[in-house]
Amino acid sequence: MSSDTHIRAAVRRRPRALQQASDILLEEHGIYIQPINYPTVARGTERLRITPSPYHEDGLIDGLAEALLQVWQRLRLPLRKPSLAAE
Repeated sequence: MSSDTHIRAAVRRRPRALQQASDILLEEHGIYIQPINYPTVARGTERLRITPSPYHEDGLIDGLAEALLQVWQRLRLPLRKPSLAAE
């Protein structure tokens, strides 16, 4: 999801999977990323809100990327949004 701010969003339309991902990231990696679910956002636009700051150095960002990849694979979440032709 694109953004004009430093806040990034990983959109998944599966609220339970997002909660699981958030829980695993915190429990196993020590990373807190807030899930944003309905009614805060419309159904079907649920997401994880990633909020980096200047204090998050390259090593921390790399660690986050690796942790996200591991969690996404574990939960069998797609890494890319399907193309419109595939829908």
